[in-house]
Amino acid sequence: MFDIGASELFVIGVVALIVIGPERLPRVAKTLGHLFGRMQRYVADVKSDINREIELDELRKLKSTMQDAARSIEQSVATQVNFIESEVKQAGTELEKQAEEAVAPMRGIQLMPSAETATAPEPAPAPSAETLSADAVAGQVSEAPAEPAPAPKPDDKQA
Repeated sequence: MFDIGASELFVIGVVALIVIGPERLPRVAKTLGHLFGRMQRYVADVKSDINREIELDELRKLKSTMQDAARSIEQSVATQVNFIESEVKQAGTELEKQAEEAVAPMRGIQLMPSAETATAPEPAPAPSAETLSADAVAGQVSEAPAEPAPAPKPDDKQA
């Protein structure tokens, strides 16, 4: 760092011994060692802070790059979803048109109701428990309602 050789250190030591004196030289050397250690720790802290800031800046750049990539993928997916939805709607309208075209000729034809779908008269409602108990008390027994008459079948001759 300072490019100081052994001969130069020897000259500095001799001058310090003459200027400071032999009694105070050990205490001065100890104080200089502490100051030199503090300076080294301070320089190391500054270096580590600078390295952390550089790494943090790199992480911010990486984060922004990833966010941009995520936005572009999201836009791509949204575009594809919109395209697929439009295709599905178009196919649905085409199917509806084809169904309308297939059903249109049959709209004028009235189909005869089948015997199963013809409405039969509904049977009378069954008497409630109160009515049955009142009839039993009076000694009267009511008859079950009559079976409904079967629905008339269409004759082949009338058609």
